[in-house]
Amino acid sequence: MLAFFQQQPKCLVALEACATAHYWAREIRACGHQVKLIPPQHIKSVDIKNIEQQDNQAQHKVRELAVRQRKSLLNQMRGLIAEYGISINKGVSHVRQALPVLQEDKEARLSPAFKKILSQLTQQLTALDECIDVYNKQIKVMVKNNPICQRLQSIPGVGPMVASAYFNEVGSGSHYRKGRDVSASLGIVPKQYSSGGRDVLLGISKRGNKYLRCLLIQGAKAVVSRAKGKTDKLSLWINKLVLTQHNRACVAYANKMAKIAWAITVSGEEYLLAYKVIK
Repeated sequence: MLAFFQQQPKCLVALEACATAHYWAREIRACGHQVKLIPPQHIKSVDIKNIEQQDNQAQHKVRELAVRQRKSLLNQMRGLIAEYGISINKGVSHVRQALPVLQEDKEARLSPAFKKILSQLTQQLTALDECIDVYNKQIKVMVKNNPICQRLQSIPGVGPMVASAYFNEVGSGSHYRKGRDVSASLGIVPKQYSSGGRDVLLGISKRGNKYLRCLLIQGAKAVVSRAKGKTDKLSLWINKLVLTQHNRACVAYANKMAKIAWAITVSGEEYLLAYKVIK
């Protein structure tokens, strides 16, 4: 296929944004053509990821897989242990604390055969913990060497994980006209229903990158939970929204985070100056 494009005069090439699309887009662009990636559900072009974004996205994907596998393993362990009449609260820390106690099992509630099974499951849990720790460190190294990610971390609620995932999705930000386009592409703007000249705003649309949207909302929740009692402009704005509804305040700040991040990405400024741009 590349031989075919090398023989063609320079033109615009449209590709469906699917598996391997970013690779082929880079190769075809290297032949001198202009390339646009178009997701079929949006009918709108997508910015082509560079190698750095592709590598970093792979780190997030394998980390997300390991996190899902650990969650599944923990649920399996809690379910199996519950069959012996022992209940463990949800969460990695609760299971970790319970495992040494269960291995000793002075009350003899667990059979020797099940203790061996539990030991094997514990080894799997430890291996997944180590994998996730390695992925976290690799993502932090990438963020440390990326100037855009460094600036993004000046936003309250944005750490290495959020900054890295945002860079993977938005890149230089040049593909978006304004910050609201970014938040709309991530599904953190109200879904609109119009009928008979009457506009109704519903909950957020939840379109686009679910992983990044969840990270932004988690970061927003951390900021909202610490805003009480603070007197800076951002905290006052958040506290006013919290009076209406806590979850709405979290989503509203996640929306603002996405827009501020875009302003930081395209302007080269840090948080305070970028915040003035999007206000």
